[in-house]
Amino acid sequence: MKVLIITYYWVPAGGSGVQRWLKFVKYLRDFKIEPVIFTVDEAKYPITDVSLKKDIPSGIEVIKNPIWEPNNLLSAFKKKETKTSAGFLDPNPSVIGRLMQYVRANYFIPDARKFWVTPSVKKLKKYLKENAIDAIITTGPPHSIHLIGLQLKKELGVKWIADFRDPWTDIDYFHQLPLTQKSKATHHQLEQEVLKYADATLVVGKTMKRNYEKFSNNIHVITNGFDTEGNRETNVMLDKKFSITHIGLMNADRNPKILWEALLELSLENKEFAKDLEIKLIGKIADEVTRSLAKCQFKNITKIEYVPHNEAQQYQRASQVLLLAVNKVLSAKGIITGKIFEYLQAKRPILAVGPVDGDLAEILAKTNSGTIIDFDDKAKMKQTIKQLYYQYKKDDLQIASDNIAQYHRKQLTEKLSMILKQVVNS
Repeated sequence: MKVLIITYYWVPAGGSGVQRWLKFVKYLRDFKIEPVIFTVDEAKYPITDVSLKKDIPSGIEVIKNPIWEPNNLLSAFKKKETKTSAGFLDPNPSVIGRLMQYVRANYFIPDARKFWVTPSVKKLKKYLKENAIDAIITTGPPHSIHLIGLQLKKELGVKWIADFRDPWTDIDYFHQLPLTQKSKATHHQLEQEVLKYADATLVVGKTMKRNYEKFSNNIHVITNGFDTEGNRETNVMLDKKFSITHIGLMNADRNPKILWEALLELSLENKEFAKDLEIKLIGKIADEVTRSLAKCQFKNITKIEYVPHNEAQQYQRASQVLLLAVNKVLSAKGIITGKIFEYLQAKRPILAVGPVDGDLAEILAKTNSGTIIDFDDKAKMKQTIKQLYYQYKKDDLQIASDNIAQYHRKQLTEKLSMILKQVVNS
């Protein structure tokens, strides 16, 4: 079987957007499926990570097509670029900034990569007529990629799977966009059309599945995961201090204010705790997070904007506690950040902030890997941190996680292969 995977993010792109399909591609041949990649030629990715090249199997066919990205032009008119694709939306834009946000939101639907759709459809129609492909897969965001699959489905009748790494209209920053009612309606209409025409739809969590089942009866949950081959068992010394580490982007919606307040109060109550505490933030953080931390005046804060994926794994395994912050938005219950699965692999206690009845809470409970605290439950937050610190002082801070093998990338790829074969043979 041969499948064509259409993705905006591909190596040398770094960050979470590239991980899911890079790892699927790594293992697809084990299930007698040959992947072909269709991606962007010379994309201007915000983050690059050449270390990920090692995960690409030899001889994989990669087809590239140029893209014109208006983001580059729009940014020239603004002092500070708005990165909605990463969940960062400038909270205090200038007049020009507000204008550019409005233009981007209402004239580039579903997103600014929409101009890649028509030339890609043209190139792929020719490719599909000349090459035997059993199915195509589109993965978003950017969700404009799904419009390529939609058009190919309508014109050629190809078997098509749409993969949603994040929701479309339920994504955390959608409510922040200055959309007109007409633009909102267009987003919903396009999203529903993709769900209607796709032969199968993949989502990363149960809440997304429930939301999309209103429009399709062929929705499958395949979560993100971890890959042991990318994190070989080596001796990693735990941090000497009581480190609480967050890996990845932390935007304003993800700012765990309740945690900072609890840590500040504990520091004021216990001088030894204040001396032992170290906060590590590995990845981009929003200005609001920086301001929150500045008010608390913690003694030990480490900030690193970005490290390669393999280095991030080392930080995870060395940390005393791993911090996971869910966006405080209407769709919070359905948010499962990709880092949770690598946190599981690190086998360090996870301290999460988010809905206690959401998808993430269920994963933490089933794997016995940590504790989730509600956005406003300061009392439980302090109690939990005190317990973690007590174990740390006894040199006994560890976690007995289990049931995590189901999230290994190879097992997830096997699940994908079964769905692919069902679609092709239907």
